[in-house]
Amino acid sequence: MSNQLSVPFGGRPYEYAVVDVFSERALQGNMLAVFSDGRGLSDAEMQALARETNLAETTFIIPRDVATERERGVRVRIFTVKEELEFAGHPTLGTASWLWWNHAEFAGGEEFALELRIGKIPVRFTRPAAGEAGVFAEMRQRDPEFGSVHSKTAVAAALDLREEDLSPDLPVQTVSTGMAFCIVPLASMEVAKRLQSSWAKVGPYLATTDAKFFYCITPAEKDSGADWHARMQFYNGEDPATGSACGCAISYLVRHDAVKSEQKIFIEQGIEVLRPSRLRAHAKLLDSKVTDVHVGGRTIPVASGRFFLP
Repeated sequence: MSNQLSVPFGGRPYEYAVVDVFSERALQGNMLAVFSDGRGLSDAEMQALARETNLAETTFIIPRDVATERERGVRVRIFTVKEELEFAGHPTLGTASWLWWNHAEFAGGEEFALELRIGKIPVRFTRPAAGEAGVFAEMRQRDPEFGSVHSKTAVAAALDLREEDLSPDLPVQTVSTGMAFCIVPLASMEVAKRLQSSWAKVGPYLATTDAKFFYCITPAEKDSGADWHARMQFYNGEDPATGSACGCAISYLVRHDAVKSEQKIFIEQGIEVLRPSRLRAHAKLLDSKVTDVHVGGRTIPVASGRFFLP
């Protein structure tokens, strides 16, 4: 008798891969499910598959002819368990890295672009050295838009913190490079470690503002190998790495003179949920305007499989 279980799948097969993004080694960073060909899937089916993977995000590549992909980028749609997003960072780098390994035209190339709902996002690759895991990629995000400055009293209450738990020197402000985050500078690593927000309180507050999520940052511990430490808690738990928020954070830090123009920094995230992540970022301050926002990290492939739909 065979030890293999025979399952009558049937239906339409859709291949997917799982990659770890902003990760220095496998089984760390932020997981991403990438469906290599989303043609034939309805919006509702894409959303259902994103709920089924139950990851922070799931992406669907929509292949087109190579001439169109050269001109406009490879079309990609991004879903959380609840909604489709205009833009997100780790899905952009993770999907682009999968294409770097697998695309008939762009595999192994130096740079190509994705076409997301917000438009064209270029991604540049560094060819891995011998024995190096995965591939390092860096995206250029849209120039930032700076929004509201929030009341520290109101933000602290929404996060179940005290006002003195927030930095006295930096404002709480909304920034967007494609997705709007309220950047919350915390007073210390001690505050970051005990942060445990409730979406039941955070969600209603954010709904009254110009921000979609909070992104809490503080200077990292000196022996960590990082410059800043970040946490992002949202309706699907805690995000191990948030590339879109990282672009907002470096824009904010450069704008408020907490990081020098064009200085490359490393942000660590995911430590508290045992998914340590490492994000590299830099941005330029030019005539009081922040531009050239770059966020990069390593992607490592870890799994592949198929879903079967009726």
